Amino acid sequence: MNDKDAENDDAIFRIGDLAKEFDVSLRTLRFYEDKGLLRPDRDGVTRLYSKRDRARLKLILLGKRLGFTLAEVKRMIELYDPHGKNETQLKVALEKGEAQMRVLEEQRAHIETAIGELQRTIDIVRDMLGGKR
Repeated sequence: MNDKDAENDDAIFRIGDLAKEFDVSLRTLRFYEDKGLLRPDRDGVTRLYSKRDRARLKLILLGKRLGFTLAEVKRMIELYDPHGKNETQLKVALEKGEAQMRVLEEQRAHIETAIGELQRTIDIVRDMLGGKR
C-alpha cells in the first residue's frame, strides 16, 4: 500500500461533501444517521464521515433506487463481515434481489399494459377529433 492508498483509507468527508457528491439533502443524511444506517464521528457539532460511511451511503441509495426498504438495506449492510467470506450477506442479497426483480418485472408488465391502453385511448380521441394532431 502506498501513501496515496493510506490517505484514501483515512479519507474524511463532511456532511456537505457527501450531500453534494450524492445529490441528497443534509436532512436525508441526518435521517439515515437517525435510522442507524450511517455512523459519522463528531468533532463538536461537525459530522465527519469515513470512507466506510461513504460506501454505506452509496449502498443505501442504490437499495432505495432498486425499491428496497431502508430496513432491508440496513439488514443487508449489517451482515457485512470485513474479515469473513460474507456468504450470509451474499445469500440474503441474492434472495432479496431476486424477489425485487420479480416485483419490478410485474410492475413493468402493468406499465406496458397501461401504456397500450392509453395509446389506444389517445388514438380514439384523435379519430373523434377528425384525425387532428
